[in-house]
Amino acid sequence: MLYQSMNLVVVYTVAIVVILIWIGARRNPLMALVEIGRELLRSYKFTLIIIGMFSILALNKYELQIEEKMRLTADYTGFIFGLEGHFVRMVQELFYAPWLTPVIVFFYIFMLQAVLAASLGIYLLDKNRVILYATCYTIILTYAIAIPFYLYFPVNEVWSYAPAGVRFIMLDVFPKFEQEYRPLSGLNNCFPSLHTAISVSMALLAYRSGNRRWMVISTISAVIIVFGIFYLGIHWLTDMIGGTLLAVLSTAIAVPLARLTLRSGEQGLRVRGRVTNTR
Repeated sequence: MLYQSMNLVVVYTVAIVVILIWIGARRNPLMALVEIGRELLRSYKFTLIIIGMFSILALNKYELQIEEKMRLTADYTGFIFGLEGHFVRMVQELFYAPWLTPVIVFFYIFMLQAVLAASLGIYLLDKNRVILYATCYTIILTYAIAIPFYLYFPVNEVWSYAPAGVRFIMLDVFPKFEQEYRPLSGLNNCFPSLHTAISVSMALLAYRSGNRRWMVISTISAVIIVFGIFYLGIHWLTDMIGGTLLAVLSTAIAVPLARLTLRSGEQGLRVRGRVTNTR
């Protein structure tokens, strides 16, 4: 039922975002829409950042078409397999359980974008403008760095490379994945892993935000998603390492950039090196 079409995926994702904002901010999630309107009116800089974020997401959407027009033929899958061998197959053989698969698929399909969207809403409601801006900058940086790799360093998903001996477990729960979800994500867009980069980035920013409740939720989500990319047979260990490094780099740049954007006179912010909030 959850995975019959991408339209249903979108509807359920919106519902999850609402629930996550309510849990993370302890406020009416609909107020996040009011707050984003206020921030857009208050700061032209935020408007430009939002435009930039949606622009890079649009570029990522059309990356497959760009790749097709460029007629690139490189394939580094064999090279990656030579580096790590059957690591992913060992993970599948060790942890596979029919009851676990729906849980992993849920986090892979829904929680990635839900945690990202909910983060924006929570930081708006928390009046935490530095981490709000940093989240947007992180997304821009993550995709801007990843897209050139997808174009010039293509690596196929593990399950599609026969010598790896890995099964695509996603199909056990989402049989129409290739028809419904595949147009959003190319088979050779593996390195670095965006699921890793985005989920780890959201956890790192949640830690910086001081919102203890959101830190716990985003960290749990990140751990399950990172485990899930192996369990489902999608990403190589190398992809995960690349995605983690990308998350660390993007957030390390994004927070100072957000503070610079807001300037000392505008901040009134709460950026912490450790958690002090008792949420």
